[in-house]
Amino acid sequence: MSPEASDPLQFVTRCVHGGVHKDQQYNSVTTPIYPTSTFYWNSLETNSGYDYTRSSNPTRKALEENLAALEGGVGCVATSTGMSAVHCAMALFSPGDHIIAPADLYGGTFRLFDRYLGQKGMHFTFVDMTDASAVAAAFRPETKGMWIETPSNPLLKVIDLQAMVELARQHGCITLCDNTFLSPYLQRPFEFGVDVVMHSTTKYLNGHSDVVGGCVISKSAEHARQIAWICNALGLACSPFDAWLVLRGVKTLGCRMEAQQASAMKIAEFLDQHPLIEHVYYPGLESHPQHELARRQQHGFGAMLSFDTIDGRPTAERVCMQTRLFDVAESLGGIESLISFPVTMSHASMSPEARQLAGISEKTVRISVGLEHTDDLIADLAAALDG
Repeated sequence: MSPEASDPLQFVTRCVHGGVHKDQQYNSVTTPIYPTSTFYWNSLETNSGYDYTRSSNPTRKALEENLAALEGGVGCVATSTGMSAVHCAMALFSPGDHIIAPADLYGGTFRLFDRYLGQKGMHFTFVDMTDASAVAAAFRPETKGMWIETPSNPLLKVIDLQAMVELARQHGCITLCDNTFLSPYLQRPFEFGVDVVMHSTTKYLNGHSDVVGGCVISKSAEHARQIAWICNALGLACSPFDAWLVLRGVKTLGCRMEAQQASAMKIAEFLDQHPLIEHVYYPGLESHPQHELARRQQHGFGAMLSFDTIDGRPTAERVCMQTRLFDVAESLGGIESLISFPVTMSHASMSPEARQLAGISEKTVRISVGLEHTDDLIADLAAALDG
């Protein structure tokens, strides 16, 4: 049987064995792929438990069992992309509802909130969520939810989950947290009272840059029921093959995260001492303003970091374009190292005013640290910085 959330097995063991033993005919040690679109019925009243793959599929169900157990939730839906997961979770709200969100959140999420859902009658206030007083001041009578992204993208701000949950509960609001940057290996928001957790499974959960997907995980049975209904009604579910790829990737989540965050720490320390770097954003550095919070709230500091160059775009562009081992690309969390320029890439959909409010400028470069040898990555960055 697959391990459950309460299973005493260690986390990495549950990564390997969750959602696996599904083939009782041939005893496959990997989860089978069921590419069928539909399933035949035993009678006009009964079926095997599956009728149509948009609604449910054995391969996707296995992934959902695995991810729900790893986060400690009671239900999960696996979606076609990270953004479809965000959209699925936000469908819990209605026109007229007000949501509080961080100012420095992923550009695609900002676009969905500000341009699409805003036009559909929902209202958003974007604040610095490291400032509890600013968050408290943002509540309105019509506030129904709080969206949390921690660490934030791309400036790695760490938001106090417990404090935000307490504020939200005081106002009768639900909390939703994007846990993509850390994965459940390094952070489990349900432990702090968060109601709903989402991931872009494209990133660390899959970890191999060969699939796009997302998931929404619920702490309560009622939210799980609502979100499953929404996912089916809107047709947001991922394909069986994509689910199988993510389930394969999850098996190595622990060892990948350990190796990648170890390299990230050394790279952050190198950049922090470089004369052309004005500031490094990485919670593992003691100089990070939320370093102690990250130590308490997270099980590690992660493999994402950003930095500001002293002279702005000239050095930022040189570093991006002259590194040999860092591919200039969007996305993150794969085994290969990536480097990006948020202003024109991940956060291009934000207005200049919104980027300024978030603190994202043409000085800013973001790095996703992969599994290459740390010394090679540091040498590559040094050569690019020195021109």
